[in-house]
Amino acid sequence: MKCLPVQDEKEMSKAAAEIIIGLVKEQPELHLGLATGCTPQGTYAELVRDHKKNGTSYRHATTLNLDEYVGLPRENRHSFYQFMDVHLFRHLDLCSENVHIPNGCAEDLDVECRRYDSLIAKTGGADLQLLGIGRNGHIGFNEPGTSFASETHVVRLTDSTRKANARFFPRLDDVPHQAITMGIRSIFRSKTILLLASGEQKAPAIARLFNGGIDESFPASVLKSHPDATIIADRDACRLL
Repeated sequence: MKCLPVQDEKEMSKAAAEIIIGLVKEQPELHLGLATGCTPQGTYAELVRDHKKNGTSYRHATTLNLDEYVGLPRENRHSFYQFMDVHLFRHLDLCSENVHIPNGCAEDLDVECRRYDSLIAKTGGADLQLLGIGRNGHIGFNEPGTSFASETHVVRLTDSTRKANARFFPRLDDVPHQAITMGIRSIFRSKTILLLASGEQKAPAIARLFNGGIDESFPASVLKSHPDATIIADRDACRLL
């Protein structure tokens, strides 16, 4: 596991975007694992800017998103699909059939989890997976205590995670209680992993990631055993290192 320290969130976003752009140019049929939330938003803006300015194409690329809320249809403005569409999908030349996000409204969620894992296996896993990190070390929606052997599954969101995501909703009561998420084993299959961290609030998690052991009580710690994982963190997120 490597650390790429940068000055601020803007540099973090640019550094991640440059890596993704370089890969998609070398490998047009890139399988790109994506995350939602504020952390990767700047990276997506950089990808869109480059696409419009330089014409970098994603026509043959495949995207695999980490997670989706249970009970929110794609058309709901608070769904992760809508977040991705607003910030990335609609601005690139992606083929719609190559865009994949778990279906949080599937009639049988267990079947949907198996379907999504089959899709991941069929693609051979992401060539590059983008991640954020929760204050408690969660990656995707894999909360502390999640087995490192887990695959795509339904998870009940902790109060802390729901509160962290409440800023995207009118009120806390509107935040769903469940989500479908790639499991830790599903994420670990990715050939390259980029974890982004910005801000003082992420400093304790980054310090534990680098200084602590590998333990299921801190899901992100599994990255320490991944053959190609890079942490891009700004000065504030690295302040306890």
